[in-house]
Amino acid sequence: MKRIVFAIMAISLMTVNFVNAQNSNEFKKWQVRVRGVGVVTPSQSAKIGIIGGDVQISDTFIPELDFTYFFTEHFAAELILGTAKHDVKAINTVAGEIDLGSAWLLPPTLTAQYHFYVSDKKIVKPYIGAGINYTLFYNVKSGAVADVKYDNALGYAAQMGIDLNITDSFFINIDAKRLFLKTDVTVDATNLVPDLIVPAEVTIDPWLFGIGVGMRF
Repeated sequence: MKRIVFAIMAISLMTVNFVNAQNSNEFKKWQVRVRGVGVVTPSQSAKIGIIGGDVQISDTFIPELDFTYFFTEHFAAELILGTAKHDVKAINTVAGEIDLGSAWLLPPTLTAQYHFYVSDKKIVKPYIGAGINYTLFYNVKSGAVADVKYDNALGYAAQMGIDLNITDSFFINIDAKRLFLKTDVTVDATNLVPDLIVPAEVTIDPWLFGIGVGMRF
């Protein structure tokens, strides 16, 4: 009787291991994408102290790299890496238009995603996602003023896109993201007016529209 029980247990364990092995091979857990991305800032705005007015931030085009890990066939996490340079102006102030130079933004972004196929052919694979980003400002040029300081800031992200499968391993990607970002800015304009320090709260909220290629492994 003991031999029969042990045999049944051994067969059960072998069956479980086999099923787990089969399930682990049903999908590739990692993928990497390279995209060209247009960074568009249609919702930019600012609350500028003392001199009033608003902000104008330039659009730009950047390369982007991302890594995705699939916990299941449908649920994944994606780390998105890219950096962008933007020219900045204060507009409609009491002093007119003021060149605030430029700043580089590095907003590493982590999103949780849901992926699904639209048919059994498994060619078109849409996804949606949401997450967080932490934006670092660096290599700031001050333009017409003495200095500009941007506070690094935590924000949120929303995402949607489509993977178009070429093979099991390679695909084309179309992606759109929205980052929700506010930062506190301090403008040192003492070179223009003695003792003039201007605080501002700037909302950027850029859209990122990308197209690229990816590989699963």
